[in-house]
Amino acid sequence: MPCDVSVVPCGSYDEQEVESALRAVLESIDGLAFVQPGMHVAVKLNLVAPMKPDTAATVHPALVCALVKLLRERGAEVVLGDSPGGVYSAAYLHLVYETCGIRRAEDWGAQLNEDFSQEEVDFPEAVQARHFPYTAYLGKADAIIDLCKLKTHGMMGLTGAVKNFFGSIPGTKKPEFHYRYPRAEDFANVLVDLYEYSKPRLCICDGVIGMEGNGPTQGTPRKIGCLLASQNGHALDLAAASLIGLGVQDVPTLRAAVERGLVPSQVSALSVSGDLASFRVPDFKTVPSQSNVAFMIFGSGPLGKLANAVGARILTPFPKLSPELCVGCGKCAATCPAKAITMVKKKPRIHRGKCIHCFCCQEFCPKGAMQVGRHLIPRLLGK
Repeated sequence: MPCDVSVVPCGSYDEQEVESALRAVLESIDGLAFVQPGMHVAVKLNLVAPMKPDTAATVHPALVCALVKLLRERGAEVVLGDSPGGVYSAAYLHLVYETCGIRRAEDWGAQLNEDFSQEEVDFPEAVQARHFPYTAYLGKADAIIDLCKLKTHGMMGLTGAVKNFFGSIPGTKKPEFHYRYPRAEDFANVLVDLYEYSKPRLCICDGVIGMEGNGPTQGTPRKIGCLLASQNGHALDLAAASLIGLGVQDVPTLRAAVERGLVPSQVSALSVSGDLASFRVPDFKTVPSQSNVAFMIFGSGPLGKLANAVGARILTPFPKLSPELCVGCGKCAATCPAKAITMVKKKPRIHRGKCIHCFCCQEFCPKGAMQVGRHLIPRLLGK
């Protein structure tokens, strides 16, 4: 019987090493057993922005090419795509494909998605997202494969298999979801809903070189040295989180998945093929997610409500500006769903009363000037 998660070593993006590691990590879970000749397979990539492969912000093209090769060997038709933040159009995606090095996969027979239409879908079983716009190329596929990158994330703590499906929402519609679901636990359930609606048949994580620190776009590349795979994205995220020192309470999407009975609460409960512990990076620099502070119940009276509100404010991370890195481009203000940022003398000013802590400004700042901040007390407590 296949295991829950498979992990194998992969020390570089050398094409032969990547292909060998990918075959090995998929063998333990019968990962491609579902693929039939003529099947139309959509590979949902993590292409968060037009960034070079060596930044570790996107899945590496060597892994994409290796996966395409394996799928084509089985007779599948393969389309590669994503909807990163920004305009979901041919012009922008062509820039993303080119910059991220994904065009190399065309040499192995893959098609880069050119269908930028969208459809409105209903998902009655959802906890939050029961109706949403969806990128049409995913809806037309016979099967979906989730190819994600192991990175930190300002709002969710971890970018992985489940967070990757926010890219199933057309780019310009993303801010609406942040604004409608500002609470971390609600937004996490939206992401779980999107993953559960998409039902990927296979999830693969690029953990060769991950991103630590100011992720998911402006952090620092950090070698982890492995590939992970699973038929359950929640299990993959639980295993991947453990490699960088995160647990269920640190990752809102994992908390939501545990509450919905989709994954156990401890990585020790998973059946793992490979030595997961050998890839753990104990000093990996993570960012504090929007921790669920609902447990801070000081009573329902006026003083209790005040204490709860103060506690939540103190423990909640917030975006902060590093002025010396800011070039005044204004992208943070343009991407803020809550319109909580204005430009004053070519520098962003954050209106804290409006901020919904979605960290879009941090994610899309091209210079890493927007970072995740914490108040003094949680820093002293190590939270």
